Amino acid sequence: MTALLLRDLRLAIRAGGGFGLGLAFFLILCTLVPFGVGSDGDILGRIAPGILWVGALLACLLSLDRIFALDHEDGSLDLLATAPIPLEGAVAAKAGAHWLTTGLPLVVAAPLFGLLLHLPLQAVPNLLISLLIGTPALSMLGAFGAAITVGLRRGGLLLSLLVLPLYVPTLIFGAEAVRRGAAGMDATTPLIFQAAISLSTLALIPFAAAAALRINLR
Repeated sequence: MTALLLRDLRLAIRAGGGFGLGLAFFLILCTLVPFGVGSDGDILGRIAPGILWVGALLACLLSLDRIFALDHEDGSLDLLATAPIPLEGAVAAKAGAHWLTTGLPLVVAAPLFGLLLHLPLQAVPNLLISLLIGTPALSMLGAFGAAITVGLRRGGLLLSLLVLPLYVPTLIFGAEAVRRGAAGMDATTPLIFQAAISLSTLALIPFAAAAALRINLR
């Protein structure tokens, strides 16, 4: 599993898109929003929690189809399915690589993007914590959607339709935690719910995604 994780990280670094694509999309979104809603700092500060979390969600969505698609095209996925390691472990390793190359860079860059949207400074810790807790769930749920749609023509659109509704609870609690941080309120409850979602996906999704892969590889 560790070798598979390192392999996916090396491939993402060589391709370049794994690290840069999500960040570039996030930056463009945060730059365009003030042109659409105006430069009023109060308005931007109020909508910043939702914009930042929607941006993180869509940035993660951009690279989901690469989790299994490239391995399916070159036959590596068939080898993984027959390898001595459990397919569930392979799914967890590939989802972990996706989070390290997409989710973690978003967590690191989020404070800068928050400043672009006039997010109050007292909300930055909640933004970091909510993204750190919530983005693993985005990668795991995305891995499940990618496993269902692997091998399908134009599966990217279907993947988005499948995954976006599953992202809604994480989005709601993540944005609420940041909003409460901006208002100086306690954000423990939404963060606990968000952590519960992430832990549930970490426990269940590898089995569900592995089952979907076995069906698609028959």
